Amino acid sequence: MKRVSFDGMSCSIARSLETIGEWWTPLIVREVFYGRRRFDEIQGDLGISRNILTDRLTTLVDEGVLERRNIAQSGTRWEYHLTDKGRDLFPVLVALMQWGDRWAVGDKGPPVIIEHRACGHPADPVYVCSHCGEQLDDTSLRAHRGPAWADDPHHPLAPIEARRGGAPAS
Repeated sequence: MKRVSFDGMSCSIARSLETIGEWWTPLIVREVFYGRRRFDEIQGDLGISRNILTDRLTTLVDEGVLERRNIAQSGTRWEYHLTDKGRDLFPVLVALMQWGDRWAVGDKGPPVIIEHRACGHPADPVYVCSHCGEQLDDTSLRAHRGPAWADDPHHPLAPIEARRGGAPAS
């Protein structure tokens, strides 16, 4: 069964899933973050089928998340490197890892510890306000219409009255 495309949705999360939401894709990006750059390294570590890996790498290159570099002196041998767009996925992967460490880890604890290079200590990244520096969580934030808001009565941020067919709140 072919999945539904989120391209037309007025939601940045849905549209992001068009690029990184396929099965295996976050793990492939993780592998490149860890320094595995060659097809066989990624394939061997993940145990993913070659055709699926080829498809996912092609998509990531086409979407500008990875770039493919020929490293062969003669012939063709490729490495995959993160672009700026790909490096911007770092907090997304860390957030997934932190959630998994809290809710899906086994008795032995987390399989990977993130360490701050500058001080050498384990780091637990947190989100802070770029304006005042206060730590952020779900209770300290609210969502509101942005500049690209589409007048979509089914959008999750649309007022409840509009979703029920009543007059939208101003």
